[in-house]
Amino acid sequence: MFHELRTFDDHAELARAAARFVVESAHLAVNSKGRFNLAVSGGSAPHAMFKVFAASPMPWAQTVIYQVDERVVGIDDPQRNLRMLRETLPAVAVVRPMPVDEANLERAADDYAASLPEWFDLVHLGLGPDGHTASLVPGDAVLDVTDRDVAISGEYQGNQRMTLTYPGLAKAKQLLWVVTGPDKRRALNMLVRGDRSIPAGRVEARSSTVMADVTTPSVVMAGVTSPSTVMADVTSPS
Repeated sequence: MFHELRTFDDHAELARAAARFVVESAHLAVNSKGRFNLAVSGGSAPHAMFKVFAASPMPWAQTVIYQVDERVVGIDDPQRNLRMLRETLPAVAVVRPMPVDEANLERAADDYAASLPEWFDLVHLGLGPDGHTASLVPGDAVLDVTDRDVAISGEYQGNQRMTLTYPGLAKAKQLLWVVTGPDKRRALNMLVRGDRSIPAGRVEARSSTVMADVTTPSVVMAGVTSPSTVMADVTSPS
């Protein structure tokens, strides 16, 4: 698998580029098949991207947004990823939320999996300092789930999560990783080198683009000026 690595001078430039990538992907999908299936991750890092994306000329009527993961917390909890989406995206945006309010979470995960499209045109992912992505975190049993597209994680940072599994993420025609901050340096380096010892390194999809700001330098970016593009062949770890 190849990761196309693009670096940017600052977080604002990265947010604009990532939003433009989403919008361009949307128009390509709609022009091709009349629909754009997008899955988005939560967390604080993509907030700026969503704000730019929300104000962009998106084909909202033909776009359906799914969640990559969600914390099992109340609907009004500020940690709820859905809350950020609803506060950021326009009212016309169609969002299919993960049903983490259901009493039977395993059944709810199965129901959400049944609602997913055959393919996602684009899946947005983040990257944690510990190498996690979505809610696929180091040491969690959810990493070994191979027969379900959606599953429930163990407790992580105080909460259980509902998350797309590796098979669920493999439905992506295109991945877009948005990575910011110096604390992600080691994890980014491991990701682009295909290191499967971190959860993010085990994600597979048809195509992958990684966008990072220069506060997140990596060994593979040494000597490269920003904005820049590097093709990282990660068929096997270095």
